[in-house]
Amino acid sequence: MSSYKALAFGSYTEVKYHPFQEVDRELEQLLEPEFQVVSTEDYRRMNKAELAECRLVVSYTEFSEDKLPAEQSGALLAYVAGGGGLLVVHNGISLQRNQELGAMLGARFTHHPAFTALEMKVTAPEHPIMEGISDFVIEDEPYYFEQHPHFETTVLAEYPHDGAMRPAAWCHTFGEGRVVYLMPGHHLPSFSSEPLRRMIRRGGLWAAGML
Repeated sequence: MSSYKALAFGSYTEVKYHPFQEVDRELEQLLEPEFQVVSTEDYRRMNKAELAECRLVVSYTEFSEDKLPAEQSGALLAYVAGGGGLLVVHNGISLQRNQELGAMLGARFTHHPAFTALEMKVTAPEHPIMEGISDFVIEDEPYYFEQHPHFETTVLAEYPHDGAMRPAAWCHTFGEGRVVYLMPGHHLPSFSSEPLRRMIRRGGLWAAGML
């Protein structure tokens, strides 16, 4: 089987909350052998020429007030709209700092209460990403989101917190491409959860149009 190139973006040096070190290896291993993942914090690689060689982009980007340059955000938008795959894990939703990328993600992170045990309820068991995955418990940060109005997405899993059911994973098409968001993934121990590992692997395959 030939492997496809994938780019994974995260932070190694200027890290607030979510170091990419070691998490990058987990993502690389989960996406092998279908993908040859190149992990980087160099956002200059988010350009049209390099993205054109990729079947998948993974975002584990750190939260920042600094927007990506328009050349980079525009390249990623065009990549997905033109048929590329985007897998966003936990803090990777920080791409929302650029409003055009936030629109592509389908929801906006607002805040999170304290780290705790979360009961993940599968809401789309028939979806290819969730095949073989049952409800599970994971200790992680309960992210709260504002879903974009008039935006069609498939909620894959949700969790109860503070009296409401809240989305924990979703996916949708964007132009000719596909976007997957998975909320868990705060730190390295999160990636020892077998259901999450399966969601990452199958989410990457689905985003790339291989499921």
